[in-house]
Formats: sequence, C-alpha cells, structure tokens
Amino acid sequence: MQNYASINPATGERVAEFPTIDDAEVQDVLARSASAYSSWRSTPFYERSAILRRAAELHRERADELAALLTLEMGKPISSALGEVALVAAIYEYYADNAERFLEDEQLEFDGPGVALVRTEPIGPLVGIMPWNFPYYQVARLVAPNLALGNTAIVKHAPNCPQSALAIEAILREAGLPADAYINVFATHDHIATMIADPRVQGVSLTGSERAGAAVGELAGRNLKKCVLELGGSDPFIVLADADLDQAVTDAVAGRLFNGGQACTASKRVIVVDEVYEEFVDRFLAAMAEVAPGDPADAGTTFGPLSSSAAVEELDRFVEDAESKGAAVVRGQQGPDSTGAYYPATVLTGVTPGMRAYSEELFGPVASVFRAATAEDALAIANDSPFGLAASVYTSNPDTARDFANLLETGMVWVNSVSRSSPDLPFGGVKRSGVGRELSRAGMYEFANKKLVRIPEGAPDQATGASAHGSRAQSDSSSVG
Repeated sequence: MQNYASINPATGERVAEFPTIDDAEVQDVLARSASAYSSWRSTPFYERSAILRRAAELHRERADELAALLTLEMGKPISSALGEVALVAAIYEYYADNAERFLEDEQLEFDGPGVALVRTEPIGPLVGIMPWNFPYYQVARLVAPNLALGNTAIVKHAPNCPQSALAIEAILREAGLPADAYINVFATHDHIATMIADPRVQGVSLTGSERAGAAVGELAGRNLKKCVLELGGSDPFIVLADADLDQAVTDAVAGRLFNGGQACTASKRVIVVDEVYEEFVDRFLAAMAEVAPGDPADAGTTFGPLSSSAAVEELDRFVEDAESKGAAVVRGQQGPDSTGAYYPATVLTGVTPGMRAYSEELFGPVASVFRAATAEDALAIANDSPFGLAASVYTSNPDTARDFANLLETGMVWVNSVSRSSPDLPFGGVKRSGVGRELSRAGMYEFANKKLVRIPEGAPDQATGASAHGSRAQSDSSSVG
C-alpha cells in the first residue's frame, strides 16, 4: 500500500502521514465525479470563469503559506516556491480570461449548402496523476483548462506532497467550485487502474516518468481512453561558436540547477562546439563550483536539497556508473546538513554511449557536457536521444537559430534562453517525452469533443450563433458547456 507522508527533505523529519482510500471509496469517488459532471458541464461559463478567477486570487492572497508547504514537502527554495504559486495564479486567471474565446464555435468552409461548424464540448470525468516536483503548477496545467471546459477531475498527487494536494482542493472549494468537480484522492496504483478502466472516466493525464507513462498509456489504450502523457526529458543546451558565452554560461548553470535540477525541461545535456569548448567548460565548471546547496527556507537560497534521500541515491548511481566507465566528474560544494537530501552541483565530461548518463534522464543537479566538432555534429548529438521535450540553442545568427529550430526533434525550442513556462505557451514533447499538449489554447482541446454540427440550407439557425460556452451562456442558464 502506498504511503502518503510529508517528509522534510532538508532534515529527514517525518512531519505528517495520511491513509489511502479503500476500494469502496474508489467507487464513491467515481460516482461523485460523474454526478458532478452532469451539473458542472451545464454551469454557465461566466460562473465557471468567476470560480477560476477567485482561485487565482486565493493563490495570491495565500502565497506565503502555500509556498511554505512546497518548501516543507519537496525542498523547493522558498523564493522558487513563491514563483510557482504566482505562475499557478496566472494559469487560472489566463483560462478565466480566455477560455470563452477558445470555446467559440468554428464555422467551416465546405463544399455544399447550409452551415457546418465545430463545437468544443467537454467529455466527462478525468483522472490526473501528478508528480512532486511542481506540486501546484502541474495540477493547474490539467485542471484550469478542463474545469473551464466543463470536465471534472479526480486527482492523485505524489505520495510525498499530501499537504500540498489538500491545499489545492481546499482553495478550489473556497473559490466556489462544487465539491465533487475536483476530488483529491490518496489512492494506490491499483485504485488508479480501476478508475482508468471505469466507463465513467473519459480520459487520463499523467506527468511523470517514462515507466509510469508506459503503464498508464497501456491501461488507457486497453480501455480506449484518451490520455495525455508529459514524461521525461534530457534537454540539449547547444552552444555554437558565435554564442554570447557570458549569457550561455549563466543560463547553463541556471537551467541545470533550477528546482534542484528536478525539472523535465532542465538543461541536462550541454553540447558545445569545438571552437569555444575549452573556454566554455572552464567557465561553466567554475560557475557550478560556486553554487552551494542551502536551507530551502532561507529567502536567499536558490539551490536546495533534492526531494528525498532516495532521489540522492538514484542520482549518485548515475554518476558512479559514468565515472566507472571513464567519464570525468567534477563535484561542487556539499549541503549544510548531512541528514538532508543534498547533492552537490556536478558536471560530467567525456560521457559516451553505454553510460546511463548518455541516454537516461538525470533528475538532479548533474550536467553532462559533450564536445561537438561542428554545428552539424552538435545537432546530431542533440537529436541522439530517446527524449524530445525542449531544447536551447545559443547563437547570434538568426538564420542558424531558425535552422536549428526546424531540425531539432523536440516539442519546444528556445533561442538564447532556457525553457520557461507561461500560461499562453503550449507545453509538451515528442518521442519518449510523451504525447499531447498542456497550457495555451492547445490545453483546452486535449480532453474535448470537437463536435461537427451540420445544418442544411433552410433549417432553423439557432445552432449557428455563439458557442454554448459563449455569450449566450450569460443569459441562458440551461446552456450546455
């Protein structure tokens, strides 16, 4: 049975523990979510948007206490935790402001008389399986657009951040969301399998590892359910000969150490062309060595502990594997507390195929540096990965940047910048980094019924007006969302 517990990674202290639900409660949750969907989808959009807007306000009003939970449960530095809460507020606000426009009917040009349009409608209860590295942000990416659309959500959070999970549910309820439109569950893997198989559930979204994604994708496919899988990444950070090295070094450090290196879009593989390799690596090693892990509760800390002692042990196995097979390892400063889950900023050079670090995701503050003979070689190294989430390319030549953007096998490309999240930018990858997109307009459509409505010439035209989500919703409380 899974154990939901808050364990402070900075000290190892077990702070709180919560029981999992039982099989009877699983059936109760499914029934409640399905019942809530029948009414929530019919709630006028202006009411749904008001709830999302209030959720944004509550995140801002309670930023300090919400951020403190992130620091307690997964070791996120308090300054970064406050940034996550602010981003989450922006996501809820974004969909409150824009979802009505995203849900407008699309009138089609077609060969024939009359009218044809595509209407965007909800599909039903969804199951969300969330990770621990961004406890509020990952949930908001799923629930903000889908609550706006009219779907309901059952969310299983990571076992190590139960108090953060409860805080999300409490805020949504206080914002006015009907209790069963969003249900937090402390469920086991078997419970989630039961939910995915249940005919009342219409889709499943997971953010997590390749292994978890494969298991959930198999279950979803077997049960003919739509799924969105946001999985791992081993993102290339490419430095070309004409790059601004000051910016590239600064960004490489920040991109690798943000959130303790525990981000799927962190800059994990640093690929540098031969002309600037020596200078870049010397400066990068020096900059990484200056960064010391600190107490995450200290406002001045930007680099804290990993999420758990198990994460430290797993990361160390990656480094030991590379070192035993010939890679050079440069380790930085140790953390302030030997009992905490601290890991030094570390750089691997000489990484070759056959080492785990070459093809697997290093989830922590360890960067692998690769030497490329040419720009073309750098591109080949970047694409030689089972992952395809995000990439960064540093160059002063706009044409080169455009060429790399066209040829990189990733879902996102950033020029002279590390990957950054924003409500209005789509997020997702290709290859083993998953399927589907979240955020922006795209996030509204993954779990939507894109319904064709065909009206012959001379038929009543009441279905050709504004979408059921749109302006009619304000005056017609029976409109279907």
